[in-house]
Amino acid sequence: MEFVKTGTPQPTAEYLKPTEFLDFEVASVRVLAEEVTRSAKTDVEKSIALFYAVRDTIRYDPYRDKLDRESYKASNLLSVKAGFCLPKANLLAALARAVNIHAAIGLSNVVNHLCTDRLRRSMGGKNLFLHHGYALLYLEDQWVKAAPAFNIELCERFHVLPTEFDGKSDALFQPFDSKGRLHMEYVCDHGIWSDFPYARVVGDFRDYYPDSFHAPVTQATGQPRFEDEQPLS
Repeated sequence: MEFVKTGTPQPTAEYLKPTEFLDFEVASVRVLAEEVTRSAKTDVEKSIALFYAVRDTIRYDPYRDKLDRESYKASNLLSVKAGFCLPKANLLAALARAVNIHAAIGLSNVVNHLCTDRLRRSMGGKNLFLHHGYALLYLEDQWVKAAPAFNIELCERFHVLPTEFDGKSDALFQPFDSKGRLHMEYVCDHGIWSDFPYARVVGDFRDYYPDSFHAPVTQATGQPRFEDEQPLS
């Protein structure tokens, strides 16, 4: 796995191959990539179609398992249809590679000012999110960041401005929501990887968050879905 701490990598074959987590050799991932991009003529058009497919057909769920290796694989996310920013970034990167677009994974720390009470309690009262993940796609001779985490239904429910992607400029979280309230603040970047850095992310999660943050919660437990909660304001 290649890691670039500052700057951007060269778009080599390292950023086109299948990996453990960007596993586009799995049939379901390849089929989706082909279906979504069938009418697209350029890499920019393909990347836009893939971004919105991941953003809006995979429900954002921050209560999914954050320690299990399988939960970070693109193919697994495609099967469960719900996950948080990191597996959604992995899926977008995997789909891009499936149609021969160089793709990488970037990580940043962020402060989410519109966190919910339940999520904040699971984080032990912290408001800094370690390792927010996004994909980087190499388009028209430049790397472009794309964060497909929040699906459109969640954005409408929480009054969050949806992240839009044009294939030419970075598509990251908005600093303010639709009501003018502080939303997302990017604190620092950690670099760029050619595959998802599972050991680093999980190790840092274990050290920083309480056990309550790692415990997976699903509807089977009787808990409401994340989008049915109310954001702190």
